[in-house]
Amino acid sequence: MEWATLPLKRYAEFSGRSRRKEYWMFILLYVAAIIAAGTVETMLALGNMIGFYGPLTLLVVLGFFVPSLSVAIRRLHDTGRSGWWLLLGFVPIIGGIVLLVFMVLEGTRGPNEYGPDPKGGVEGAAAAA
Repeated sequence: MEWATLPLKRYAEFSGRSRRKEYWMFILLYVAAIIAAGTVETMLALGNMIGFYGPLTLLVVLGFFVPSLSVAIRRLHDTGRSGWWLLLGFVPIIGGIVLLVFMVLEGTRGPNEYGPDPKGGVEGAAAAA
């Protein structure tokens, strides 16, 4: 559970690197929170009040916006790419597929221009010292 909540603790930290585990566990928490909010809205007959979303789902989406943006940027940093690559998501279909591939790729071993290796190891420990 700690991996899923770590991006919430580092919500405004756009520098540094994040491991795949941190990113995907956070995405799992995000999806679970949206499903839970949607279920509660359905039980209370609050669904589809604000477009496709109900008020609880909208609060979850807004609450997770900055942490999801920061963890995605840190994940791109781990693969040696700038956070500006997130703008590729605005390209229909292809942009999302390319970003998905970037998020699944293993991070660069050892330190890179964005910081030490989050997995640690000899290279990461030497860079952090």
